[in-house]
Amino acid sequence: MESNGFESKSGSVLSVKELAKQPMSAIPHRYLHLNQEPPLSGAVACHQLPVIDVNKLFSTRSADSELQNLHTACKEWGFFQLVNHGVSSSVMKKLKHEIEEFFNLPLEEKMKFKVRSGEFEGFGMVDRLDDKLDWGDRLFFTINPIHKRKPHLFPALPSSLRNATESYYSEIHNLGMRILGLMAKALRMDANEMSQVFEDGQQLVRINYYPPCPQPELVVGLRPHSDGGGLTILNQVNGVDGLQIKKDGVWIPVNFLPDALVVNVGDILEIMSNGVYKSVEHRATINSREERISFALFINSKLEAEVGPARSLINSENPPLFRTVGMEDYLKSFFSRKLDGKTNVECMKITHN
Repeated sequence: MESNGFESKSGSVLSVKELAKQPMSAIPHRYLHLNQEPPLSGAVACHQLPVIDVNKLFSTRSADSELQNLHTACKEWGFFQLVNHGVSSSVMKKLKHEIEEFFNLPLEEKMKFKVRSGEFEGFGMVDRLDDKLDWGDRLFFTINPIHKRKPHLFPALPSSLRNATESYYSEIHNLGMRILGLMAKALRMDANEMSQVFEDGQQLVRINYYPPCPQPELVVGLRPHSDGGGLTILNQVNGVDGLQIKKDGVWIPVNFLPDALVVNVGDILEIMSNGVYKSVEHRATINSREERISFALFINSKLEAEVGPARSLINSENPPLFRTVGMEDYLKSFFSRKLDGKTNVECMKITHN
């Protein structure tokens, strides 16, 4: 197959943004996701995610009640919007500008960071030839620990984007660790157990670019899945909605509050909490008019840590529901599978004959 700007000679996909620029009489077959479950519509769909106020969490007058709100959100929704989070508006504005500049670079410039064979980090999608493709471009890389950064990825990015990402990361990382500490408190879990697992752990960045599509109901930006890590903090960079979560068997569109961050429980936290907190299926949808850009930080455990129910929560009345495995084995298992609902959590469950 000849190269046409969005496919290589091998047929592997380079950029959906380039594809979306082409005259299109029909959606290419590999992008078709037929028979998708429709989202709720109308007034019911406007039900907002729980909203957690960081100022209240750290106020002497309202901390206890807001902590209970956080606990309930993690148990019943697995998602919440975080307001008054303290991340500098100038830092977020600079990040937005630099991400837009990156995705507007010529394709050959972005391809310097392409996903390499056998890896999952880089620009573009991991292309399994037998698999359907998502309608989106992404830049995925390790940001922590520093010695795990691949030299050809984050350290090689344009310096302005790298600096903007570092400034944002320093604020968002601290926020995430404080939230994890509060979750441990709400769970009545040994605080040291939480910090020992996540302090200076593996942290990944996924920057998503979803171009518009003339038939958005036939494609998906990111297929239904739960996040495999501990905690995810999502910044809706350009303010265009598209995130949907599955609750009580139906898909609910998320209407972001201005300047809010959306936080969700990952599989590792569901496992550590022994099923008290829930990682929840979610997906990214596309619209026909506007591009959507998002920035997700995935806070995972240390690579040398073990993933399993927190020992401080386990007793004769609360036996472990999940296996305990090393983090590296856990990640190998996660990345060996396609994104598909909550299969990762299901594989970790202890089965009793």
